[in-house]
Amino acid sequence: MRSRPARALLALAVTGLVVGVAGCSGSAPDTARPTLTKAPSDTVTVAAEPDPAARSIRASRALFASAPGAVVAPSDDAEAIRHAASAARTAHVPVLLTDTKDTKDTKGTKNAEDTKGAAVGKELDRLDARWYQAEGDVEVDTGLERRAAPDATTAAATTRASRPATVVVADRTADAAVVGTATAAGAHVVTMPEGVTDPAAAPDVLKALHAHRSSPTVLVGSAFADLGDPTWTVRAAESGWQLPHGGQRPFDGHRYVATYGAPGAPALGVLGEQDPAASVARTKQLAASYDSVSDEPVTPAFELIATVAAGSAGADGDYSSELPVSALEPYVDAAHDAGMPVIIDLQPGRSDFLSQAKRYESLLERPGVWLALDPEWRLGPDQVPLEQIGSVSATEVNQVSDWLASLVRSEGLPPKALVLHQFRLSMIQDRSALRSHPELDLLIHADGQGSQPDKQATWKALHADAPAGVHWGWKNFFDEDQPMLSPSQTMDEVAPTPSLVTYQ
Repeated sequence: MRSRPARALLALAVTGLVVGVAGCSGSAPDTARPTLTKAPSDTVTVAAEPDPAARSIRASRALFASAPGAVVAPSDDAEAIRHAASAARTAHVPVLLTDTKDTKDTKGTKNAEDTKGAAVGKELDRLDARWYQAEGDVEVDTGLERRAAPDATTAAATTRASRPATVVVADRTADAAVVGTATAAGAHVVTMPEGVTDPAAAPDVLKALHAHRSSPTVLVGSAFADLGDPTWTVRAAESGWQLPHGGQRPFDGHRYVATYGAPGAPALGVLGEQDPAASVARTKQLAASYDSVSDEPVTPAFELIATVAAGSAGADGDYSSELPVSALEPYVDAAHDAGMPVIIDLQPGRSDFLSQAKRYESLLERPGVWLALDPEWRLGPDQVPLEQIGSVSATEVNQVSDWLASLVRSEGLPPKALVLHQFRLSMIQDRSALRSHPELDLLIHADGQGSQPDKQATWKALHADAPAGVHWGWKNFFDEDQPMLSPSQTMDEVAPTPSLVTYQ
């Protein structure tokens, strides 16, 4: 498992909130009132600067439209930041950090303006502040009065109708300043799990974003610099949908045991040997046999063949029989009701994967319905099923992944799995050119059957020069394997341990 610094998420319960603060300089009260930034509910702001001083200013801008003052501390003094955060919470003003590193211009000359806290001074001007409190050794380039922030006996807050917002903080120590700013604005704080940087893989974060789905969102922390589409990430989280064991990311801490087949076609796999309700029960029982041998939570799933490679050309001449959506819906509905993902499998014959995938767009628009491409059955213009083993180019797979990722983004769907079946390297041409998408988890599924030495050889060959970050799946055949591995053998003898185990 990954080991990275702990993260924190702040869910801010603030919107049209107006906070009134009475400060004091001697005996004279300061009647200036801070106001919070009003943003549309679908606004997503990312403060992913690696510098905590820059993040503190970005958080202040995202949360406060104005403030009578601020509390300032050096970015490398944790104790001063803690004191600043405490004072800011009491006074309902932001915490601003000064960058303590010497900065140089393009000619290598020390930039004195930056080291004097010019950025903090500009933010104080934007806030229309009248004073600032300093904690630790700080320099601020401003002519404002330097004094103590008002304490609990002199600060008062009034609220109007509020709209919550959400902030994610990457580093607890450096971003104690952001925590202070958020709390000063009426924030609710949620902690990201240790080692997790993707909100889609953090169940408590997803719950918080869903609970505050009518509010603007601010993601704070350098960990979020790699989010390809922050707006989609938040939209998907706000839907509230999660996998049975929590989170939305298909293969982040999850393992699946699936039955494979087509409705009403026992010869194509065990999924077609019984009706949808019985298939759910059978798959659950099969998945439960892995509970004691898997080091990750196990979820039952369906892999449902939607287009079946055919021995005859058919009316459209593509050697593929496309099942209507209505034939698949009872299985998809039954799986959904049982909390089970469904993988829609395509065997296109002489057709192409993208054309067939679009036939099932209405199903793929559902959370927890994923897609599998089976290149064995992707045939050339002169090929027929069972006489040749088909193949697909990386270009065609990328067309499908681009379309599917776009569908996920446009509909605000949780991430989906894209499964590629393979038992020969030639089945996916130029595999290194496969594109990755933050909306998709790519998995290569080894479909070899027969003796275990042969299957292991295939497994190892497929791993050679595989795309970075890809996940892996393994298939057990009830009749064709010699012998079929037990659950404990599948977990112990197949390395790396597969994220998806399918039974046919």
